[in-house]
Amino acid sequence: VLPLSFDYGLYQMLMTASFGGTLVLEKSYGYSYSVMERIKQEQVTGFPIVPTIATLLLKMNGLGQGRFPSLRYLTSTGDVLPVPVIAKLRAALPTVKIFSMYGLTECKRVSYLPPSEIDARPSSVGIAIPNTEVFVLREDGEVCHPGEVGELVVRGSTVMQGYWNDLETTARVYRKGRYRADALLFTGDLFRMDPDGYLYYVSRKDDLLKVKEERISPKEIEDVILCVEGVSEAAVAVWSDSNLVKSLSAFVVPSSQAFPDSQALLFHCQLNLEDHLIPRSFFFVDHLPKTANGKIDRKALDKEFTDRNRVAAEGGFLND
Repeated sequence: VLPLSFDYGLYQMLMTASFGGTLVLEKSYGYSYSVMERIKQEQVTGFPIVPTIATLLLKMNGLGQGRFPSLRYLTSTGDVLPVPVIAKLRAALPTVKIFSMYGLTECKRVSYLPPSEIDARPSSVGIAIPNTEVFVLREDGEVCHPGEVGELVVRGSTVMQGYWNDLETTARVYRKGRYRADALLFTGDLFRMDPDGYLYYVSRKDDLLKVKEERISPKEIEDVILCVEGVSEAAVAVWSDSNLVKSLSAFVVPSSQAFPDSQALLFHCQLNLEDHLIPRSFFFVDHLPKTANGKIDRKALDKEFTDRNRVAAEGGFLND
């Protein structure tokens, strides 16, 4: 179901060819039931997904109940698999191993979380893959202490040689080393690392929201909202009112099984977030804009949900 123009999708074809497996292609993941039927018919053993696909699967009735006896593992990358989604997948598919991973096109895969650690460290994207080194660096280039947030830097044989015909961007993110595998890739992603070397994604540097001089990671807020019953997807953005005063707004996609209670959303955020991280407004919508790779398109979010759409959004309310 992954597009072959997406490196994660392309590598499924390359890997099955290398070990002599069978690759089952499906035109789209938009029709979850047809995908699930294909998994049963073809006795699929491994299912590569992105978090958007996981969300669609969890909307289905009877996802578990021994429905896919052939399925041995799920892999997920392209975006970080939210902790509440992992918990629901584990409950629905308890015998299926889940590989939560992180990577980017510039170096393919960076890290993976061993399935044995999925329950103990569900918010982690794991440890570096073989032949890869990872560092979390401060802006001054020094290595961060455990738990400190900094930019993830990658070194290894999978790191690209640069962007085609784009010397300026290459110079910004790529540092040549003494030899080919010694090159450093500055990912532009903010991470923290625990004392055992496990990585935890914080945000894209470009995705940080600025409100009242505070730099805010939308993922931190979205993960809290996703824990509320009846929430399928969530995205947080900054909106400016008529006086150009900026505040946080949350856009929530209800699940098919239940509709979230608006006051429960606010109360849950008040219990689990610092005051400056609590959205001032919540709006229920039927979808979130996505990129071709299934990620939330944060740039399109501002364009798609204009002031008119926000007023019309069903169930929207202000936290005053």
